[in-house]
Amino acid sequence: MITRFFVTGTGSRVGKTIVSRALLQAAAGKGKTAIGYKPIATGCGALAEGDKSKDAVILQNSSSISYPLRSITPFALISEDIYANETPENIFDVMTEGLNFMGQEADVVMIEGGDGWRTLITPQCYYSDWVKQLNIPVILVVGIQEGCVSHALLTAQAIFADKLPFAGWVANRINPGLANYSKTISILRANLNAPLLGEIPYLSRAETRDMTKFIDLSTLEERVYV
Repeated sequence: MITRFFVTGTGSRVGKTIVSRALLQAAAGKGKTAIGYKPIATGCGALAEGDKSKDAVILQNSSSISYPLRSITPFALISEDIYANETPENIFDVMTEGLNFMGQEADVVMIEGGDGWRTLITPQCYYSDWVKQLNIPVILVVGIQEGCVSHALLTAQAIFADKLPFAGWVANRINPGLANYSKTISILRANLNAPLLGEIPYLSRAETRDMTKFIDLSTLEERVYV
């Protein structure tokens, strides 16, 4: 299995953190040491021990090895402000250094991105520019809701346009009342040129659940990425 994957979404609030947790659990279930990494987190709370991201805490609790939050999230922002005063090179260097540090002890690192594929981290560069720089295979989280097919196809087109390996996608049922769920999945399977790695049902307190059974990593182990 490749040692690192970038988990992106069709937009914000589609369940990237929950899916990252499920992917980490599935990798651990195969005997792999798996660690979650969220280089940039916004909306953090200022606590006594420092700025703290809820997503980073979930990744920390979902990993095989306990890493401090400052290692899981080197850039923790209290507000939604982007790093306008930082150069992309400086940000990317810190992100890469953190990823390499994680990779020293982990068989698998699941990197959770922010919002959607074209998220800006400075006014001049996208988060995806860093993924392109390192040629990291991408896993797409599709929050199953109205409009998700269009958003998923547009995101997939952007990933392919960036010439990155599209490792697979995960369906996350964030709207339990959505009609035609099965039809939506069928349409996505027919139009996304990547394997479906799993379907996460609507779950209360999903951040506390074992979701290993909802993920199939066999295609990640079988495919060769170049």
